[in-house]
Amino acid sequence: MNLFDLSRRRILITGSNAGLGFAIARGLAQHGAGVILNGRNPEKLRSAADLLRKEGHTVEEARFDITNEDEVRAAAADLSSKRPIDVLINNAGIQRRVRLDEISLEIWSEVIQTNLTSAMLVSREVVKGMIARQKGKIINICSVMSDFARTTTGPYTAAKGGLKMLTKVMCADWAQFNIQINAIGPGYFITEMTQVLADNPEFDAWVKQRTPAKRWGTPAELVGAAVFLSSDASSFVNGQILYIDGGLTAVL
Repeated sequence: MNLFDLSRRRILITGSNAGLGFAIARGLAQHGAGVILNGRNPEKLRSAADLLRKEGHTVEEARFDITNEDEVRAAAADLSSKRPIDVLINNAGIQRRVRLDEISLEIWSEVIQTNLTSAMLVSREVVKGMIARQKGKIINICSVMSDFARTTTGPYTAAKGGLKMLTKVMCADWAQFNIQINAIGPGYFITEMTQVLADNPEFDAWVKQRTPAKRWGTPAELVGAAVFLSSDASSFVNGQILYIDGGLTAVL
């Protein structure tokens, strides 16, 4: 038996029409999974899906707003009526850089809703089918900011810290149904969202000095962890965060 076989897995990845989410979706598809891409922009979603289809992968599109309870409920019901969702990856996230003494409630709420509350909403709806089948997996995309903080990252850090604890309480509630809920904690990866930081010589130098591997991560380097946590190889792994950070969380 191949413990890492994903050929029968149908995997929903939120926020997957670009960035880390797309890289994870592509990697899982390359390992045999059928992937469901999600995003709010129909053009970007279709373009991302078409790219994977041209590569020969099995791809579905699910356009819904992860922060809208009604849309989440309707999308989960529609997707589940076709075939079971075997794995859910809560990846969608945004960053708004502002000091806490200058932040507006609007910005705070936007980041918390997108990075934390959405994971609860989507998981709450998708897990119903997993509980009924007594089988499933949920992977939350946390961050090294689940443990650490930097100036101007208040709502993002609070949300990712909350997502770490949400992973644990999901485990407490749902592990009894043969559902494994874990998280991946990326370090500094170059994506569309972080390119502006990588282009800043001072910040780029700080990342390379702070990270024992002395470099930024590439999105494809998250795929191995996603395959492991999506497969039977992780059948007794629950409530954990796997940091993929070049050693950043290992050192002062």
